[in-house]
Amino acid sequence: MKVFKSKTELATYLKGKTNIGFVPTMGALHKGHISLIKLSLEQCQYTICSIFVNPTQFNDKNDLLRYPRTPEKDIKMLEEAGCDIVFVPENDEIYPEGDVLKEFDFGHLETVMEGKQRPGHFNGVANVVQRLFEIVKPHKAFFGQKDYQQLCIIKQMVKQLQLPIEIVAAEIIREPDGLAMSSRNALLETEERKQAAGIFETLQLIKSKSKELTPTQLLQLANDNIKKYPLIHLEYIVFANAETLQETIIFDKNISIIMFIAVKLGKVRLIDNMLLAS
Repeated sequence: MKVFKSKTELATYLKGKTNIGFVPTMGALHKGHISLIKLSLEQCQYTICSIFVNPTQFNDKNDLLRYPRTPEKDIKMLEEAGCDIVFVPENDEIYPEGDVLKEFDFGHLETVMEGKQRPGHFNGVANVVQRLFEIVKPHKAFFGQKDYQQLCIIKQMVKQLQLPIEIVAAEIIREPDGLAMSSRNALLETEERKQAAGIFETLQLIKSKSKELTPTQLLQLANDNIKKYPLIHLEYIVFANAETLQETIIFDKNISIIMFIAVKLGKVRLIDNMLLAS
């Protein structure tokens, strides 16, 4: 496995290579990330993983400072998984001095849920992913569905810029108690981690009742269930169209509906989602 810190050296190494799979990450890797690496290895000749904690997508500086960083462990995991190349750039490799961020317009996709809670977040995501795409020039890029809204944003960015990249969405990888794997899980205190299982429990409960109750009744049931876990502070629960992310309280059998949830446990913010009907 080769490790690069310089985008110029990486680009030189990749010149002429085809069928490149790319997994962009912010490090603190877990089995969810490794599942993306393995998917890329199955589908592509070369698999590249980037590790870069992107400052432009954090609207809370303390959140940026707290974000877990485990580069040595990450590189070992990637090597064991069979990854071909790791790109670990410094900030000025991605954002040269004097560089100006591109202003994207994703319309409704960036004004709801995470976009509403974290202004500017998706513009930061789009900027770093576009820059990484320019460096790596992948044929396929792999993203997990836990960050479903981000996945929609990246697909829209690729479409707007007419990039010749296939975006591959992978299923959410979960812990034994159902909690979606996330780098932030490591920041949870012991009791917070126990109660975090209530997120998946709530998603499962709503899915099991989604054909019996109205959307309004389901929302009430979800709120009531979350209250069983006093350390979970709910930010939002939303039912939305899986393609447009338009919020809805009417389920149409011809439209795929996803339940989205965002919570805080102490200082740690977690998101999750589940397909209810399709």
